[in-house]
This record gives sequence, structure tokens and C-alpha cells, in this order.
Amino acid sequence: MSYQHKYVDGTNIHFPLGKVVCIGRNYAEHAKELDNPVPTEPLLFIKPGSCVVPLDGGFSIPTERGSVHYEAEIAVLIGKPLSTKPSREEVLDAISGFAPALDLTLRDKQAELKAKGLPWEIAKSFDGAAVIAPFLVGSTFPDVTDIGIRLTINGEVRQDGNSSQMLNPIIPMIQHMAGCFSLQAGDVILTGTPAGVGPLNVGDELVLELSGVNRFESSVR
Repeated sequence: MSYQHKYVDGTNIHFPLGKVVCIGRNYAEHAKELDNPVPTEPLLFIKPGSCVVPLDGGFSIPTERGSVHYEAEIAVLIGKPLSTKPSREEVLDAISGFAPALDLTLRDKQAELKAKGLPWEIAKSFDGAAVIAPFLVGSTFPDVTDIGIRLTINGEVRQDGNSSQMLNPIIPMIQHMAGCFSLQAGDVILTGTPAGVGPLNVGDELVLELSGVNRFESSVR
């Protein structure tokens, strides 16, 4: 199934998919669970738009490439261009929507590359590495410092976090990103994952939600 930005009501969003800008280790407990130091400044990386697939209808994982880990994240859809030093008001105005998403990682490959001191895009940017649900309009969340994200797999809650726990809150994070490289309408921000990451398996049944607001069911094919 090809990916198209859309809202929860099924309405397609007019701007095209751009890049996916991600932040690593944005929850202290997640950094600790992987024995990573808590970063002193935002740790950014980019996934290409080609890696994005919809959550609807299930998704596949490349099991032949080692362990594939899930990382549930709050996704932010950018609807207007942002560049160097945007104000808080400009960032809020540029947010078109929020959705739950999965940042998938080839964990064995990532560990191998990190051990050699090499970049780990191969582990993060494969086809299908960003799984995104339909978006809720940005105004659904008047307080972006209190958005819950929860992932349940086979009936067991694996991740349950909130944007209030982020080391880099959503608005300052986007301001920092826009200062590093321009953001365009259609870009997606993945805002980091709470503790509880682990491997996915074919046949897993998932529930991914922005806690108390919307809920999506999916499966691993």
C-alpha cells in the first residue's frame, strides 16, 4: 500500500510527503534501557520519505535482516515552511497534525555499525522503516506538552509515555531542527520514543494510540 498523508476522517492532505526528521534518545529512560548516554544536545537524524508506509492494513518487516525493533513515537506533520530561528508562534502555526507512528530499527545492524563508529542510516532508513497512522488536526492538542503515546502488542502494553517526559519538548525541538535545515510542508517530525522498545515478530497484533484521543489497530505481516 502506497503512503499518502491523510487525516483520520480519510481526507487526503494536499502537500506531498517530504523527509522524516527524527530525534534520538529524547526520553531518558529509553536511553538508559539501551545503555546509551543521555545526550547533552538534540541528536538528530533523517529518514527519507521513501521509507514511510501507512499503518492501516498492516505492514511488513525485513526479517531476513536481523532483529527489527519497534519504537512508538508521536509524529508531527509540518504544513508550512520553517527555517532558521522560527518563533514559538510560527512553529505552532506550521503544525498541521499529530499521529502515532513507529520508528523501526534494524537493531543488530545498528549495534554493528555503532561498534565500528560508523553512521547507522542503513539500520533506520530501509523501506518500511517509518510506519505512520492518519493524522489528527493540530488544534486537537492545545497543549503539546501533554500528549500520550501508547503501544500494545498482543494484548500487552509495551510502551506508555507522554510528551511531558521529553528531554527536548516538541516546540523547542522543532525550532532547533529548523535551525539546522529548512523544514517544508509535508515533512514529518518523529519526536522520540519512551522506554519499552523491543523486537517485532510476524503475526504480532498491535494497537497504537495517542492515549485517550485515537486508537489504531494493525498487524505485522
